[in-house]
Amino acid sequence: MKEIITGREALMRALKAEGVDTIFGYPGGSIMPVYDSLYDYTRGDKKSFHHVLVRHEQGAVHAAQGYARVSGKVGVSIVTSGPGATNTLTGVADAMLDSTPLVVIAGQVGIGALGTDAFQEVDLVGVSQPISKWSYQIRHADDVAWAVSRAFYIARSGRPGPVVLDFPKNAQTHTCEWTGPAHVDFVRSYVPYPTPSDEAIAQAAQLINEAKRPLALVGQGVELGNAHQELLEMIEKADIPVGRTLLGLSALSSRHPLNKGMLGMHGQYSLNMKTQEADVIIAIGMRFSDRVTGLPSTYARQAKIIHLDIDKAEINKCIHADVPVIGDCKVTLPAITKLLKKNDHTEWKNSFDEYFEMEKQQVIEPAIHPTEGPLLMGEVVNVVAEATKGDAVLVTDVGQNQMLSARYFHYNRQRSIVTSGGLGTMGFGMPAAIGATFGAPDRTVCMFCGDGGFQMNLQELGTIMEQQAPVKMVLLNNNYLGNVRQWQDMFWEGHRSFTPMLNPKYDLIARAYGIPYELVVNREELVAKVQAMLTTDGPFILECAIKEDADVMPMTAPGKSVDEMMLNFEG
Repeated sequence: MKEIITGREALMRALKAEGVDTIFGYPGGSIMPVYDSLYDYTRGDKKSFHHVLVRHEQGAVHAAQGYARVSGKVGVSIVTSGPGATNTLTGVADAMLDSTPLVVIAGQVGIGALGTDAFQEVDLVGVSQPISKWSYQIRHADDVAWAVSRAFYIARSGRPGPVVLDFPKNAQTHTCEWTGPAHVDFVRSYVPYPTPSDEAIAQAAQLINEAKRPLALVGQGVELGNAHQELLEMIEKADIPVGRTLLGLSALSSRHPLNKGMLGMHGQYSLNMKTQEADVIIAIGMRFSDRVTGLPSTYARQAKIIHLDIDKAEINKCIHADVPVIGDCKVTLPAITKLLKKNDHTEWKNSFDEYFEMEKQQVIEPAIHPTEGPLLMGEVVNVVAEATKGDAVLVTDVGQNQMLSARYFHYNRQRSIVTSGGLGTMGFGMPAAIGATFGAPDRTVCMFCGDGGFQMNLQELGTIMEQQAPVKMVLLNNNYLGNVRQWQDMFWEGHRSFTPMLNPKYDLIARAYGIPYELVVNREELVAKVQAMLTTDGPFILECAIKEDADVMPMTAPGKSVDEMMLNFEG
């Protein structure tokens, strides 16, 4: 006998078939039929999903990002039409730039009302298409199972990314024959896993074998491809020092002897300087962001560039690749390693030490072990990092807090950093941390945030309160939009135009949400209060009164070469 069901019921079954367990969302008029079905699937015999009611649709997508980044699964958000849908677009764009697999499902007015400027109507497919991997309107209930399967396939395969499904109300309420979940594993003209060129593999191996000063630049592609072991085998066999991008920091343990630190504008001084001395650079799953290369015309001109990436569009986009190796690094890394000779680059590796010692004495030690003056961001991060022993998940907002927490946190396990890289989205941290607690419920999630970013999605404290999401929130409060203030001091004649912040009493906000809170003003109490935060069940806010005008150093100024990196700024 045929089984006839509604489109909204088909959506529930299709999501269940994709292994979805957590949904971040916010109900509204055009998505109400779906939420009516969701009611049954979150309780009783049908219970399949845990729904997290966020306080803003932007928070729903950032939470889904945090969930996806730590779990390796596809994050799912469900919202209503109009402003509900447009509120997700920042998160969609963020996920696109940072290759995060998401499926965002938004309600839409009925097909008959499209184009009439109906209440809460917006052309979601039109506005989301440029910032997503795929955007599609499900116009008929019959198409639900296929569209959902295709959406998940596109979101998770190849270079991951966000997919947007626009779901008109009639397709939710009309009926269709249910024949079981669809299984889409092929899309014409879409090649998620290119076949690597044997010639390129051989050329890459030859360059690495002949190199005297090789340097590997490791990005998030290693995490996304689950190629951690393959990376280790290659770098250890060829004895190659490694720099990691911001999003690739946990692709290699902080303790590994070949790890030379973080790349980029605020990365390790030694790495930037040595980039300009390397004779072969092996870029693995990274896109040569401007924050890594500095002035592109002067970047590593002396080096042969090997670029391993699953996305052909990244090849030669920013930096010319002498040997492009297009394919999944889970496949290309072992293929290259097989052709490598066992090597020893001790002299080259040791040559980093002189630059590192300069940075350690002038920047690192004063940042993490100050002996006088106000608290510094770096020392707070260092105390939390030591207390969590490199096993926690770091979630950051954007700004000075992001750069310093990324620099001084410790990473022993994969998928341990969640941050907004390409888009640089303030307000990302709090909702992303909520999602991370659901994606990795067995791990401690520490969120570092400035006073600016903390207030951008402050309402998500309500989600934390309701879910009792155990987010350890470290609020680094310097009463400034610190990163902008730093740039104003350095490049805009010290004109601090609208960067001082008049802040609320965060202890009262914490009390209003029933979240434990402590304030740290003196460094003598920092260790004890960090321990109190980490040993308290559930969420916690630790506000730290930070030096107002401290800068993030070292720094490669915009438009400068990476070997013109500044260790300090005198003003």
